[in-house]
Amino acid sequence: MELNNKLTVSASPHVKSAETTTGIMLDVIIALLPAGVASVFVFGIRALLIIAVSVISCVLAEFLSRKAMKRDQTIGDLSAVVTGILLAYNLPSTIPIWQVVFGAIVAIVVVKQMFGGIGQNFVNPALLARIVLISAFPARMSAGAFVGTNVVGWDVDGVTGATPMGLISLADGIKDGAPSLMHLFIGTTAGCIGEVSALALLLGGIYLIIRKVISPIIPCVYIGTVALIMLIAFGDVNAMLYEVLGGGLMIGAIFMATDYTTSPITDKGKVIYALGCALITCLIRLFGSLPEGVSFSIIIMNILVPHIENWTKPTIFGTVKEKKEKKEAAAE
Repeated sequence: MELNNKLTVSASPHVKSAETTTGIMLDVIIALLPAGVASVFVFGIRALLIIAVSVISCVLAEFLSRKAMKRDQTIGDLSAVVTGILLAYNLPSTIPIWQVVFGAIVAIVVVKQMFGGIGQNFVNPALLARIVLISAFPARMSAGAFVGTNVVGWDVDGVTGATPMGLISLADGIKDGAPSLMHLFIGTTAGCIGEVSALALLLGGIYLIIRKVISPIIPCVYIGTVALIMLIAFGDVNAMLYEVLGGGLMIGAIFMATDYTTSPITDKGKVIYALGCALITCLIRLFGSLPEGVSFSIIIMNILVPHIENWTKPTIFGTVKEKKEKKEAAAE
């Protein structure tokens, strides 16, 4: 009798996808390109130099650390390239080159490889490297940014200045000399290399959502909650828009908070995570001594992600909850 084998037993994974780590990272790189072009347009060739040094340093650090740890090489997955770009985008164009290299080593060797490599780091490597640089070299990281002289049609002729978030406070509102909302949106202002153009970052975010690389839940909840809190706090739409468009909120919400490794998997978890990021960001901006709070808020919520996922994990079909089991046992 001929057997009809309808049940195939095999090892996991049972759900397969054509997506690869390299493909996803390539999509992220493409999405980051508009912000890179905008940074070179505004800050000049030095922005391109910072990006190039950061990427090369991150790739080299990953190659050497993997070799020293006798692990298989992973530079081909492009994750080190993405980390290098994101790190550069979180730095001012005036930062010394050696400090960029130092930040790359912290991001790749300390935060990523010492915890096992891609998928094992518990916080975002680029953001933690930025926090280390802020702590080690506060003057360099907060001294403002140099605006290049090659910008056509804009009154930004080679000057340094405070970042936009230093020009707004709960007590004084938007201070004199602050750039216009249009300049903030397009990106012709002082600030870190990759955070200045909200338009470029939005274009990248839309690309990632269309490609289904990221879910819109985290960026929408994060940005929307910050906007709502700031509108209530300031009672002024312009001040709210200033808080949304200025600083690192856009790049943080779209490219940092959505990192696969350090963000929740479940939809409920994503909402809780984004709300936490927004609340901490607003608390730091409104009441803290720092004008910016995105990096710290995302890092704090990264640490809480395992707990968030544990709280929001779906119940397995057929599982009886512990409390119900105890009640049934007591009734017997």
